[in-house]
Amino acid sequence: MPRPQRREQFDSGEVGIVHVVQRCVRRAFLAGVDHATGKDFSFRKEWIRRRMEALASVFAVDVLSYAIMSNHMHQILRNRPDVCAQWSDEEVAIRWLRVFPGRRLEEHLAEPTENDVQMLVRNKERLAEVRSRLSDISWFMRALAEPIARMANKQDECTGRFWEGRFKAQRIVDEAGLLACSMYVDLNPVRAAMSTTPETSPHTSAYDRIEARKGEQIPSAAFDLKPIPTEEAGCEIRETPVEILQEKRKAKRRNPTGKRIRRDGWLSPLTLSKTTLSAEPEVHTQGVRSSDRGFLHIRWSDYKRLLDWTAAQSVAGQVAELPNRLAHTLSEVGIDASMWRDLVWDWQKYFGKSSCVGRPESMKADAERNGHRHHRGQARASACFG
Repeated sequence: MPRPQRREQFDSGEVGIVHVVQRCVRRAFLAGVDHATGKDFSFRKEWIRRRMEALASVFAVDVLSYAIMSNHMHQILRNRPDVCAQWSDEEVAIRWLRVFPGRRLEEHLAEPTENDVQMLVRNKERLAEVRSRLSDISWFMRALAEPIARMANKQDECTGRFWEGRFKAQRIVDEAGLLACSMYVDLNPVRAAMSTTPETSPHTSAYDRIEARKGEQIPSAAFDLKPIPTEEAGCEIRETPVEILQEKRKAKRRNPTGKRIRRDGWLSPLTLSKTTLSAEPEVHTQGVRSSDRGFLHIRWSDYKRLLDWTAAQSVAGQVAELPNRLAHTLSEVGIDASMWRDLVWDWQKYFGKSSCVGRPESMKADAERNGHRHHRGQARASACFG
C-alpha cells in the first residue's frame, strides 16, 4: 500500500488530530550525547520545547502531547481552523508576521510594525492564504524545524540537514487511539531507558503537567501579539546603535511578553469539559495557546495513575493487575484492558507502519472516507481493542 498523501491525513480547513514524528538526520544524537565525539547537545531539547511553545501562541494548532528525545521528537497536534476563523484580520496578520516577518536588511528590523500589519490586512487574497496556513500542521512543523536546524548548524559551524526529511504523520481517528498514543508519547523516555518514571522525564508533556501541579512556573516563550507603532520603530532605528538594538532583540526573544506562566500553560488542557458543546471553539484569550479545549474524557488524576502503572510494567510477562477503576476507564473507550501494556510498550508492533491510529472500525471508516478499503496495521491492532 503506497504512503498516503498529506491531504488524506490532515486538512487545514478541517479539525483533525495527528501524531507527528520528526527524526534527526541519520538518526544522529543531535539533541543528546553524541556517541562519536562525546559532546552533549541535550540543551537543544529546550530550544525545541521553547520554539514549540512560541508557535503554540500564534498558530491555530493545539499541542496535546509531546516528547523530545535525543535523535527525534514526537508531538500530538490538533489543528483548529474553527479557532482561526474567530480571529480578526489584524490578529491573523500580527500572528503571521511574528513567525514570518519577511525579508529584512538587519535582524533588528524584523519586529512587525502597525504599518506592516495594515499592509497585510489590505491584501485580502494574501490574508486568506495566511489564515489557512495558520491552521496547517505542515506550516507549524516548518516553522518549528527550520529555525532549530539553522541554530544548530550555526553553532556547529557547518551546513546541511539537521532533520532527516519531512515529518511522519499518523492520523488519530478516535479517543481510544488518542489515549494510547498520548501515553506512548509521554512514556518515550521510559521506554528508551533514559528515565524510570514520568516524574524524571523532562521535555515531555507528562513532566510539564506534573511539575505544573506542584506550582512550577516558567518564563513564557509566547510571542508578543502587539505590533510596534511605525513612528516609534523608525525613531528607534535612527537613534539607537545597531549593537544595542540587536541586544534588545535577543533579550525580548528570551521572554517576549515579560510574563511567567504555569509550566503546562501552553499545552492543551488534558480533560474535555462535560459542559462543552462540540461546536464551541473555546478560543484562548491569554495569548499562550490557541484554545482551551481538552482532548480526553479522563481526569488528570486517572491519567496520571494509568501513566504510572504503565511505566512500571517494563518487563513483559511480569505485568501487575490493572486496578479496576483504570480497567473501567479503558473499557469505556473500547480498549481491552488485558492488552493495554502491550499496546503502549509494543506500539511499533501495532502502529509502527500505519498511517492511521484508532480502533479497527474507526480505521476502516477513515480508509473508506479516502477511497481505500483499509489501513495498514488494521487487523493487527484489532487484538488490543474490545
